[in-house]
Amino acid sequence: MSVSVMVVDDHPLWRDGVARDLAERGFEVVATAGDAASAVRIARAVRPDVVLMDLNLGETTGVEATTMITGALEGTRVLVLSASGEHSDVLEAVKAGASGYLVKSASAEELVEAVNRTAAGDAVFTAGLAGLVLGEYRRMAATPDEDKPQLTERETEVLRLVAKGLTARQIANRLVISHRTVENHVQSTLRKLQLHNRVELARYAIEHGLDVEPED
Repeated sequence: MSVSVMVVDDHPLWRDGVARDLAERGFEVVATAGDAASAVRIARAVRPDVVLMDLNLGETTGVEATTMITGALEGTRVLVLSASGEHSDVLEAVKAGASGYLVKSASAEELVEAVNRTAAGDAVFTAGLAGLVLGEYRRMAATPDEDKPQLTERETEVLRLVAKGLTARQIANRLVISHRTVENHVQSTLRKLQLHNRVELARYAIEHGLDVEPED
């Protein structure tokens, strides 16, 4: 089956040229668009496998269009094709949901390969940009998110022991604190995490990689 593609660019000559080149190489070019609003509307109608997206689309950017398309169409992937290689543009596009980022200086062969790989589910980047994106996500993972609830060291320890299956009294004995203090920590943790009971606490602990193996 051929890969269906939509080409979005505000320059008609470039847009038509890319669409023609892709069609000649066996892709099914189902639509083109010259602005973000049209891109989103048409993409919802034709549901292409890949949207080839320029970033500079006027008042509404390609980043915004990418956000709307990837949010509305689960089976559609966005591959940015932009004249800009600025790091900030690359990161904004990826955060908006783009599967890859290619600069317009790429060869026709590189573009064909990138579209095919994007349709197959790969993340595709112009040389040098993949490392940038990976480095940024590693940095984000290592940086505490201010929007995430921050548990105290004691709350984290109580959470871990709850997930192991210990009762409040057992936790109190283990940590040499009162039963009431344990319950206070449990209730505080439930509020911070917006959970309802100890089962949900245990699930949270497992999902976030805390050591919850039962004790002998």
